[in-house]
Amino acid sequence: QVQLVESGGGLVQAGDSLRLSCAASGRTFSTYAMGWFRQAPGKERELVAVISISGVSTYYRPSVKGRFTISRDNAKNTVYLQMNSLKPEDTAVYYCAADPNLRDYVSGNVGGVDYWGKGTLVTVSS
Repeated sequence: QVQLVESGGGLVQAGDSLRLSCAASGRTFSTYAMGWFRQAPGKERELVAVISISGVSTYYRPSVKGRFTISRDNAKNTVYLQMNSLKPEDTAVYYCAADPNLRDYVSGNVGGVDYWGKGTLVTVSS
């Protein structure tokens, strides 16, 4: 059982930066790959970034690659998403997710992801 709590969302202007945080409960955080998804109004939930258990392997959807950075601190049971050069099209509710492996993330199998946070809203104005 894993509980996830996101924070750091807010209203910013295009070109600004935000850092999202996701705090996970329990002593088993280091056994889960972690990911960030987002969902805009009228759109399906989509993968933003994923990081392996060790932090060595990462994946980003093409539209955010070079602008966003996912990282994790296993000692603090926390995963981060640093978002730079934000664009209006980044506006969405951002969800933290946990899963034992990367396959469900990268394959786009949203329903296969084991645990979800409740989300934090990011709004980017132009």
